[in-house]
Amino acid sequence: MPDRARMIAVIGSGQCSKEEAAMAEAVGRELAKRGVVVVCGGLGGVMEAVCRGATAEGGLTVGILPGEMRQQANPYVRIPVVTGIGYARNVAVVKSGQAVIAIGGSYGTLSEISHALQSGIPVIGLNTWTISKNGQVDTSIIVAQKPADAVDIALGLVGD
Repeated sequence: MPDRARMIAVIGSGQCSKEEAAMAEAVGRELAKRGVVVVCGGLGGVMEAVCRGATAEGGLTVGILPGEMRQQANPYVRIPVVTGIGYARNVAVVKSGQAVIAIGGSYGTLSEISHALQSGIPVIGLNTWTISKNGQVDTSIIVAQKPADAVDIALGLVGD
């Protein structure tokens, strides 16, 4: 039986800045070049940009959709997974990845970060949330400066 593919979840807002879209597209390209399956929420913004980058390099993209229709997926999702469970699908998105790369993001992204960290799944951040407790910075989110660095860190943590 062949080995299972490495899967990295990429999370971020359905609406994002041009800078965040460019970072997400670069992350998608880099993951695809390395043979990694991209998992995301399947909609627009960061999710569409990461899928666009991955498909441009011939990569495989999985979109775990909140709604009832596979047509809601962005045009770069190759495998749409219809859930009909709304934001509860955030858990499935992050648990499907061996690591999570968070790019920008709103409160939905923050919830995904929380689910990943609670599950022991490493989170690498690009221009995303920082967290603190009792005035002390929590270093659970590994900060990356560039898309290639985020991919290097993620793959270093998951190995082969």
